[in-house]
Amino acid sequence: MNSRERTVDFIKNKTVDKIPFHPIIMRFAAKYADVKYSDFCLDYKTKCKAMIKCAEDFDIDWVTVMSDPYAEASAYGMEFEYPDYDLPKPKSDLIQNIDDINKLEIVDIGESPRLLNRIYEIEEYKKTVGDEYFVVGWVEGPLGEYADIRGFTNACIDLYDYPDEIDKATDIIVENSLYLITAQIDAGADCIGIGDAVCSQINPRMYRRLFAEKEKILIDHIHSMGALAKLHICGNTSRIQPDMIKTGADIIDVDHLVGSMKPYKKYLGEQQVFSGNTDPVRVIQDGEPDEIINSVKGCFGQTAGRTIISAGCEITPETKIENLKVYSKAAMELT
Repeated sequence: MNSRERTVDFIKNKTVDKIPFHPIIMRFAAKYADVKYSDFCLDYKTKCKAMIKCAEDFDIDWVTVMSDPYAEASAYGMEFEYPDYDLPKPKSDLIQNIDDINKLEIVDIGESPRLLNRIYEIEEYKKTVGDEYFVVGWVEGPLGEYADIRGFTNACIDLYDYPDEIDKATDIIVENSLYLITAQIDAGADCIGIGDAVCSQINPRMYRRLFAEKEKILIDHIHSMGALAKLHICGNTSRIQPDMIKTGADIIDVDHLVGSMKPYKKYLGEQQVFSGNTDPVRVIQDGEPDEIINSVKGCFGQTAGRTIISAGCEITPETKIENLKVYSKAAMELT
């Protein structure tokens, strides 16, 4: 059973030979492959080689296009600096004042190097490893993308001062995301992840009223094209876990800040799974082997086995190679 089959069958509640292992690696992958992070973000072959190397060396069951949240922002015209060994840095927010929302428009994927890279990455994965690994594309969620182009603080203020304008902006964001989802699935993606982390910072009523339904539009489209959907909202999502599950996402990421996943297992559909929720810093980066092993067993047990093994968010670049190997082995030995 290869990694792609393993992940798909596990989600569909079929018997698998081992539990899928899906740690989120970006800066770790670049460091492990000894490449500049700027190249990891901007050169699709560099990213694919790094991710495949990690998948092979650590028995990881997926490969992704993830690197930073700014690919779509750059397509809207936002400008960034790309340090050699750090995350991209915005030169300024795209939406300086609320009227700038009127400048948002449907983007041409073919005119955006970073969006094209996302397509090329998926094509490169399929060319290089075929169906060996579960290939995951990515789009930013509606509020996540709005915060990227507006700035986090102003985006939060706008939620109260300009809800109609945010609704207009996120409708455009969703429409653009639909095009990007289509292109990635056409390129060979098995799954599309949706990153909407800012939603953990708003109240549940606002999440349900403004953003969960828009995430569901994206997820329904993913399903209509025969692919699977992953919803990633890091932070403490305890109050919105049932609503996240109701979006219909096949994989629901759960951060360590949620605590136990057990109370939310009852909301999962028969072919839905969690992915989480080991602490990537306290346990994976800084923990002793026993802590890592016990966390994996604990996360798996909380949901009676309906959990892909992963940390709630990104594995840090400071994580020791030995610790990630322990993490991988612990996942492999689950039954």
